[in-house]
Amino acid sequence: MRILKGHWQLLLLTATVFAFWQTTALVPLKILVVFFHEASHAIATILTGGEVVSLSVSADQGGLVLSRGGSRFWTLTAGYLGSLVIGVMLLIAATKTKLDRQVMALTGVIILIIAGFHVRDVFALGFTIGTGLAMIAAAVMLNHNINDMILRVIGLTSMIYVPFDIFSDTIARSNLRSDARMLAEEFGGTTVMWGGLWLGISLAIIWWALRHVLGRSSNLTLR
Repeated sequence: MRILKGHWQLLLLTATVFAFWQTTALVPLKILVVFFHEASHAIATILTGGEVVSLSVSADQGGLVLSRGGSRFWTLTAGYLGSLVIGVMLLIAATKTKLDRQVMALTGVIILIIAGFHVRDVFALGFTIGTGLAMIAAAVMLNHNINDMILRVIGLTSMIYVPFDIFSDTIARSNLRSDARMLAEEFGGTTVMWGGLWLGISLAIIWWALRHVLGRSSNLTLR
């Protein structure tokens, strides 16, 4: 049975996801996007010589990373843009390779590793372990096409949601204690300035990614 044909149908599916973004059914997907954001903070901290004390996500789609050392500039910058890069990588892996099951399994394993080293509170631990195991199970038990579709939905949802998140947190509600506000306090400028810069970069990356992915159409079928 053919369930998706080409990329435009998938983009329509992703638009539908956003149309129902406020419904309870999509809460796990939203929390996964938040996890990508917090994981990006953690990775930037480690890559710049710091130490991650803990990583957490909550049921109300919040998140927090506690760390020591590392570059504050790159750590604060990494949250939104890192989440976007993860989305782009998942989308490209799904559309340009045949390694969908391997990518799904690897993503699950990485989530479990992060959970084991850095997640401590009950909800976040349950969510990360459950998500990691579910991804590994999907890679093992489901066929290539289903894994392909799941990766595309996760990837597109993450990368397209990022500019909405940036706009909401740093421009529409610039009074929030966001990454952009902390960056402004420590390095100068304003919350809106940093948020606007990140928004512009995110839109440019998304434009490049979609042009790259849509350059060659492909069909997705269930066998």
